[in-house]
Amino acid sequence: MLRVHHDDPRVAGLLAGLLEEYTKRYGAEGAADEMARYPVSEFTAPHGRIVLAELDGEIVAGGAVRPYKKDRAAMVETAEFKRIWTSGRHRRRGLARKVMTALEEAARDLGYSKVLLFTGPSQPEAVALYERIGYRPVDPADIDELPYASAIPFAHDLR
Repeated sequence: MLRVHHDDPRVAGLLAGLLEEYTKRYGAEGAADEMARYPVSEFTAPHGRIVLAELDGEIVAGGAVRPYKKDRAAMVETAEFKRIWTSGRHRRRGLARKVMTALEEAARDLGYSKVLLFTGPSQPEAVALYERIGYRPVDPADIDELPYASAIPFAHDLR
C-alpha cells in the first residue's frame, strides 16, 4: 500500500475508477454529485491522506482519510474514510481489507482515534465488508449531517 498526498499524480487512477464505479451504480448525475461533494482537496495533509494499491503500474484499489468535520476542532478525534474502491478486475483478493487496514493506520498516525464512514444502498459488498471487519452500523438518526438521505453510516474505534 502506498500512502500519498492528494496531489500525487497516481490519485487520478483512483478517481477514474471511482467515477466509473459510481456511474454504474448511481448513474452519471449521482456519480458527478458524489465526486463534487468531496473534491480531492478534502484529503490534504496534515489532516488527510490517500492510500493506493498499485499493481503493474495500475492503481487497482484505494481510499482516503479526512477530518469528519471541515472544522476539525469540532470533532478533533474523528476521521472520515471516503473514496474506498477496488477495481472490479481485482476483487475477491483481499485488497479492500488491506485498504481499510492502511486507512486505519494512516488515521492513527494523523492523530485520530475514531472513524465514521458512509456507504450507499447500491453497495451491499461494502456493507458486508465493513460488518465483517468489525465496523458497527450507526442509526442514521444519530448522525447530525448525513451526506445524502440514503447514506448508511458505520463507526469504528481505532484505539
